[in-house]
Amino acid sequence: MSINGSGPLPSEGSKLIVMKQKLEYYKQIIDSRLDSLVPEAGRLEESMRYSLLAGGKRIRPVLTLEFARLCGGRVEDALDAACAVEMLHAYSLIHDDLPCMDNDELRRGRPTNHIVYGEWLALLAGDALQAEAFLCLLRSGLPAERKAGAAELLARAAGREGMCGGQYLDLDSESKTLTEAQLYELHGKKTGAVIAAACMMGAVCAGAGAEQVKAAEDYGKALGLAFQIRDDILDIESSSEVMGKPAGSDRKNQKSTFAFMYGLEKCKGLVAEYSEKALRILIDNFDDPGFLFWLTKELINRKS
Repeated sequence: MSINGSGPLPSEGSKLIVMKQKLEYYKQIIDSRLDSLVPEAGRLEESMRYSLLAGGKRIRPVLTLEFARLCGGRVEDALDAACAVEMLHAYSLIHDDLPCMDNDELRRGRPTNHIVYGEWLALLAGDALQAEAFLCLLRSGLPAERKAGAAELLARAAGREGMCGGQYLDLDSESKTLTEAQLYELHGKKTGAVIAAACMMGAVCAGAGAEQVKAAEDYGKALGLAFQIRDDILDIESSSEVMGKPAGSDRKNQKSTFAFMYGLEKCKGLVAEYSEKALRILIDNFDDPGFLFWLTKELINRKS
C-alpha cells in the first residue's frame, strides 16, 4: 500500500516480514546497548557478559520498547529502561541455575554460568547485574519522575512482591501439593511480575496516563500466564536440544506447574484463553497494536 492509501493491500507474507524485521531491529539495538553497558574489563565482567550477551528472545526489553512506542514515546528514550529489565532477567537466570536453586547445567544451548565460571563468581555476576540494572535506568536521559517511576516498578517486580517472592514459593513448594490459588500466586510473582513491569515501564517512559499504564500491566499479566503455561507444556513435550535448556527439569525437581495440576490438554486451552485476553486488552486500549498481536501469537506457539 502506498503512503496515501492507494494500491493493493500488503500480503500476509509481506506483513510477516515487516514484523520480523521490527523484532530484529529491537533486538539489535538492545544487544548493542547491553554490550556497551558492561565493558570487557576483567573476569567478573566476563562472567556477566557470558550470560547477558548469550542471545535469547529479549522479550521483556522488546515489550518495554514497544509499549513506549504505543504510548506515544520515542523508542530510543526507553532503551536504557529496556536494558535494565534485561539485566535483571539475566541476573535471575544465573541465580536460578545455581546448585542451591534449580541446579541446571544448560541455558540457551550453552553451559550455565556457574559451570563455566564457578559458583561464587556466577553468584557475584548475578548480583552485579542486578545493581547495574538500576544504575543503567537511573543514569538514563529520562525526566526524573519517569526514571523514579520506572525504577519503582522494576524494584517491586524484582523483590519479595515479585520475582524473589515467587522463587521462594517455587523452592519452598518442591515435593508439596499446592492449591490452585497458590500456583497462580507463585507464577504470577516469579514470571508474570517482571513481564508486567516491562510493559508498564515502557508506558511510564513515554509519560502515559494511569489508564494506559494499567492496561499495559493487565496485558503483561495475561501474557505472563500464557507464557508460563506454554513453558510448562514445553518442559514435557519438547527436548533439551530444541529448548536449549534441560527438558523434564520440572518433574526432576518436583516443581509445582500448571501442566502437572491440569494436564496438557487443559493447559493448551488456558494458553489460548490468556492470550486472547491479552489481545483484547490491546484492541481496547492502544492504537496500532499489530506488532504486539503478532508477537503474542509467536510466543504462545513457540517451540523453545
